Amino acid sequence: MKSITTKDCTIHFNDNCYTAVNEHLNSKNFSKIFILVDENTHEHCLPIFLSKLETETAIEIIEIESGEIHKTIETCAGVWNALSELDADRKSLMINIGGGVITDLGGFVACTFKRGISYVNVPTSLLAMVDASVGGKTGVDLGHLKNQVGVISNPDLVLIDTVYLGTLPKNQMRSGLAEMLKHGLITSRSYWDQFKDLSKLKRDDLDKLIHESVVIKRDVVDVDPYENGLRKTLNYGHTLGHAIESFYLNDPEKPTLLHGEAIVIGMILAAYLSHKLTGFPEEDMQEVKSRLGNYYGKVEISESDYKPIMDLLKYDKKNTHGHINFVLLEAIGTCKLDCKVPEHLILEAFKFYAD
Repeated sequence: MKSITTKDCTIHFNDNCYTAVNEHLNSKNFSKIFILVDENTHEHCLPIFLSKLETETAIEIIEIESGEIHKTIETCAGVWNALSELDADRKSLMINIGGGVITDLGGFVACTFKRGISYVNVPTSLLAMVDASVGGKTGVDLGHLKNQVGVISNPDLVLIDTVYLGTLPKNQMRSGLAEMLKHGLITSRSYWDQFKDLSKLKRDDLDKLIHESVVIKRDVVDVDPYENGLRKTLNYGHTLGHAIESFYLNDPEKPTLLHGEAIVIGMILAAYLSHKLTGFPEEDMQEVKSRLGNYYGKVEISESDYKPIMDLLKYDKKNTHGHINFVLLEAIGTCKLDCKVPEHLILEAFKFYAD
């Protein structure tokens, strides 16, 4: 697949990844290479990556625990300390091999260590490939609040090798698929329609859809890197989705929801709000609910949970001047930004999801 160039970095695919990273290593004369992994990517992905690397530069491996609950400043402090103890300097390179937690946190660590060292992201989950790979967002959670601390800063390279998807459990694949479905809803009915029958998708089809999804996000981010306008469309489903994800993450009695699973709920809720507020056709609203429901099933959300979930909306990063701003759909492929939504409609949307 053809490499994708953004304003600030280049995204390479499959075999091109290793040609690109080896050329980068040979041309930049890094003092040391630090590879950040979790226990899963250490076992399943790191051996593949190292077998393709051609360099005489010393390599150190830093491992953190997997999972969103470890995407914290405390984990960052551990990695910063490890870098210091292993004599990292400003000419060091950090390579982050993993899902969104690794690439978000590793990018943030690299951007802040000694006021910034170079880094390369190697997303190994579908979610990280189509979402975290583009746009330079780095950061960590603050308690149970998602991505409250971070910076926008791009890696030198992004390397997307779909061979790593073979190491993923099905629920992680489904989590990433949610972002691809979102890309269709906000930009392209034709892309959305390519997901009508997942049973017919072959490996080559998936590679092409991943590539197209990255292009969609690249085209948005290049126009609006700092989320002043168009980039806000990428938050469709995320206002309530992030609140639901945070709520479930913070309640030990609730099942763990992966990011994509929570965003799917948020997209269905937002489809209802879109129908009520921005003229999104009822037929399309029902199609969104039906298709996403068929793929992901339904999460039981108690009515007593609605209010505490809604209370978390005030922490959403899109909020300004005390207002909660939603991204809604006018049609499949067309969004409206900065929509104000009354509380009673959010409650109705939860009931629409539950029916």
